[in-house]
Amino acid sequence: MGSSSIRVFGAFLFRFSNGVSLKCSNSIAPQRIGLLYREICYSSSSWVSTSVVKSSNPVRKIWTFSPVCMGRRSSKIATRKGAQDAKKAKRYGKIGKEIVSAVKKGGPNPISNTVLATVLEKAKELDVSKEILERNIKRASEKGQEAYIEKFYEVYGFGGVGMVVEVLTDKINRSVAAVREVVKDCSGKMADPGSIMFKFRRARVVNIKVTDADKDQLLAIALDVGAEDIIEPPICEEDIEEDSSESYYKIVSSAENYSSILSKLREEGINFEPDNGFELLPMATIEVDDEAMDLNKELMSKLLELDDVDAVYTDQK
Repeated sequence: MGSSSIRVFGAFLFRFSNGVSLKCSNSIAPQRIGLLYREICYSSSSWVSTSVVKSSNPVRKIWTFSPVCMGRRSSKIATRKGAQDAKKAKRYGKIGKEIVSAVKKGGPNPISNTVLATVLEKAKELDVSKEILERNIKRASEKGQEAYIEKFYEVYGFGGVGMVVEVLTDKINRSVAAVREVVKDCSGKMADPGSIMFKFRRARVVNIKVTDADKDQLLAIALDVGAEDIIEPPICEEDIEEDSSESYYKIVSSAENYSSILSKLREEGINFEPDNGFELLPMATIEVDDEAMDLNKELMSKLLELDDVDAVYTDQK
């Protein structure tokens, strides 16, 4: 091998041992983490990250490809989808409790038991399966099964936010103890009855995904059937297109006009999610910083994990 070939080969080994420097446009200023500097560069196909290790030797760059994840945005999408699944499960669970209570009070025959008939009609609106209905009617006749009682617990959140916890339980002592424990663990505070509730009003609500209907179309329907209001989903600067698939319009109605709204939406071929008898809507909303928002989200999530809790309402914007 000639001397020139040896020099070329040696130069190649030197460059290989110290890493190959790649250029990346639109890079974000590096952040220092210990001895590491980390740059994040955007290309048309993916996000690429660079870890730059400082030492006495020449700078060496190690290139890696980040997983398909957009940090906070990805977390928001997953949270919203998970929240909708949990909301659906809670809705079905509440229907089951109401069936048990209705059967306990008036028997399993909906012809003679008007309360049960009303619950079954609501279950039909919510597309609850026949299997779930029959299972809960049977459960009501089991020995030791008590009727369920509706309770509301009020909680002080973070950043001046108030929460109302809706509970349907057959053991009041168990439910209040569980709610208190979660609130304490999350550093929240239980409020006296009436301290938070006056900030909310009870209303019938139809939830419609923003991807399933146009706002102008919903306004026309609302005016036609006499709805009280349409509430648009909150807008966040970080929202991206995927987020909108889990955002909802809320058509607010009185109990008298509710069935008319559902019928009109069916006529127009618009998919919707009915409420579970009512929702508590805040009279005014409170804007909080990111830290308070995350703490409130954690508190609400922990409360919704409790079996007795059917919904948590908040006046957070």
